[in-house]
Amino acid sequence: MNSKKEYLPVEPSVQVPKPIVYTGRFLQTFSTSLAAKYAQRLFITPIKHTMPKREFHMDIESKQNSVLIPKINKEVVVYSYGTSDKKILLAHGWSGRGTQLVKIADHFVKLGYQTISFDAPAHGKAKGSTTSLLEFIAAIHEIDQQFGPFEFAIGHSLGGMSLLNAISERVNVKKLVTIGAADIITDIIQHFIEALTLKPIVAKKMKTILDEKFGGDINALSASYSAKNVQIPTFVVHDKNDADVHINCAHSIYDALPNGTIHITEGLGHRRILGNKKVIEKIERFLLED
Repeated sequence: MNSKKEYLPVEPSVQVPKPIVYTGRFLQTFSTSLAAKYAQRLFITPIKHTMPKREFHMDIESKQNSVLIPKINKEVVVYSYGTSDKKILLAHGWSGRGTQLVKIADHFVKLGYQTISFDAPAHGKAKGSTTSLLEFIAAIHEIDQQFGPFEFAIGHSLGGMSLLNAISERVNVKKLVTIGAADIITDIIQHFIEALTLKPIVAKKMKTILDEKFGGDINALSASYSAKNVQIPTFVVHDKNDADVHINCAHSIYDALPNGTIHITEGLGHRRILGNKKVIEKIERFLLED
C-alpha cells in the first residue's frame, strides 16, 4: 500500500472558527505573551456540541445524577445505563459527552453489563465553561469511589489519557481500552497552536502558563508516562488517518505499557471509530477473553 495513502488524514473533527484565528494573530502582532494567555484560555474551554439523534435513546433510558467532585469543587453528570452489577466505566474526550460512546455502551449492555459514563466539567450537561485533564482525572477517581468497582474501563481521546493517569494512581479495573488517545502534553499544545496558526514561541509561553497552574512540568500527565505504571492488560486502538491525534501517539503509549496490545484501523478518523462494529467487536474480544 502506498505510504502517502496510509497516513493521509481525514478532516479534523473540529475546525477552528476564523474569528478565533484572526483574534490570536492580531494579539500576536502586539505581544506573544498576550497571545499565549489568549490561547491558554481557549485550550481549557471545550465546545459544547449538540447531542446527535443517535445518542437520544441513551440519554432517555439512562439514570442521571449530578455528582460533586470535592477535589475540584465542580459537578459532573453521571449516566448509569443498564442494570447489571457488572460495570464498565466510559470516559469521553475533549468536547465530548457522557453519551458519546453510545454504540459501545449499547453493545455491552446487551452483553449483560452496565455502563457508567459522565459529562466531565464544562462538558455536556455539566456546569461551567473551563476544565482540564486534571479535572477529568479527579472526576474519574470520585466516580470510581461512588459508582465502582468497575470490571473494565474504556476511554476516548482525553478520556483515554485520563484513565491511564487514574489507573496509574489507584483506580482498579481488570482491563483498559484507549481509543484515539493523545500522548505528550507539549505535542498537544504545539498542535493546538499550529491550528491557531500562531508562532512556536506562543506554544512555549503557553506551556509555561500551564506548568505554573499545575505546579510542575505538566508533561508528567502525558499518556506514555502514565502507561509505564499501568500493569493491567491494555488495548490501544487508533486510526492511522486520525487528523486530531497522530498515530505516533498510539505507538508511544503501546511501547510504554508493560502489558499492552495495539490495533490500528484505517479511514475511521478520530470519532467515527467509536461506532465501528468491527472495532467494538475487537474490544469485546479483548475484554472478555481469559
